[in-house]
Amino acid sequence: MQPLIADHITLRTLQLSQTWCSLEGFCCLIYTKIKILGLSVLIKKTCAPKEGIIERDETPMEKEIAGLHRMEFQFSDIFYFCRKGFEAIVEDEVTQRFSSEELVSWNLLTRTNVNFHYISLRLTVVWVIGVIVRYCFLLPLRFTLAAIGITSMIVGTTLVGQLPNSSVKNYLSEVVHLTCSRILVRALSGTIHYHNRENKPQKGGICVANHTSPIDAIILTNDGCYAMVGQVHGGLMGVIQRATVKACPHVWFERSEIKDRHLVTKRLREHVADKSKLPILIFPEGTCINNTSVMMFKKGSFEIGGTIYPVAIKYDPQFGDAFWNSSKYNIVSYLLRIMTSWAIVCNVWYMPPMVRKEGEDAVQFANRVRSAIAHQGGLTELPWDGGLKRAKVKDSFKEEQQKNYSKMLVRNGSVGCLPTGTESD
Repeated sequence: MQPLIADHITLRTLQLSQTWCSLEGFCCLIYTKIKILGLSVLIKKTCAPKEGIIERDETPMEKEIAGLHRMEFQFSDIFYFCRKGFEAIVEDEVTQRFSSEELVSWNLLTRTNVNFHYISLRLTVVWVIGVIVRYCFLLPLRFTLAAIGITSMIVGTTLVGQLPNSSVKNYLSEVVHLTCSRILVRALSGTIHYHNRENKPQKGGICVANHTSPIDAIILTNDGCYAMVGQVHGGLMGVIQRATVKACPHVWFERSEIKDRHLVTKRLREHVADKSKLPILIFPEGTCINNTSVMMFKKGSFEIGGTIYPVAIKYDPQFGDAFWNSSKYNIVSYLLRIMTSWAIVCNVWYMPPMVRKEGEDAVQFANRVRSAIAHQGGLTELPWDGGLKRAKVKDSFKEEQQKNYSKMLVRNGSVGCLPTGTESD
């Protein structure tokens, strides 16, 4: 009996795999026809970008198919996968998080939607005046402030780093970091609203936040000092890193060390064990997301132990797009876009500290913290890895959907039926 059932399960799985491959080819054909007819552009033009192009049904696969009250596989089951494939073609929920957020109304900066072109002469004149103000008046002032802030940071931390380790050195280091960070925030015309300051991260803890831009660190250090964690860079960024680490216990890793997860975890645990050191600032997503959602948190930050202090950061895109699309703009182009925007306006929520519960693994803890940040910041919670920004979807993700469907069929009994007259062992 057992071999027969196993063969039946294998057959069903192969049938599903073949159906899925046919569906992928069919979807690609439909997508090509849609692009040729220009229907995708028409759909985008007639729908509000805030609400999305399509209305999704978030019912899980198991509930939706089980709602058909069938006990065995039916060929019509593929329509569920067909619909999901069409939804992903028209508007998937992952890749759109790696591009700038679409605005309902124009903020007189760059065109936020490719479908918006010439509107009126009066609005064009207003835009030209705005360009003159931003590039001829605001940009020189902001560039001057940024140069003062960066120079002060390098010189100040280098001088403080020459002092012996003591409470005086720690105090001066915090003063230098806070002062220079506030100068840099002024260089961006930053308007930051901090909420629930009683929950600010404490020494010996770990601060985790959603990640939108490199300026996230400046936004947070404007209100308190942190020990940064990151990869060693070259150029101007490398000069700043080498200077600041002399005055503050930042944790910089070489590229070879980053690949060794156990070594990274060890160094972070040593830092957290010393309650006199500043809280560690970590962005567990590992990449910049466009501030509309929170994607999967890497579990490494939650294996260290200690207290987690979640922080939610939400930017207002009406005054400037803080998102850094690193695959499209280098750091210089990005900073130029930021410094020629109207302002950087954002809200920062300090949330109550969280600790790992008994019996909870690192992944579950990371998901719980992510959910709290997404809820507080009004962001969409997505289970996808931010690594999809530069990598393809793993085959294991596709296979997992096939396995879930096969398990559902087995549980419903559709593959457990034996021919008449067959006896069990």
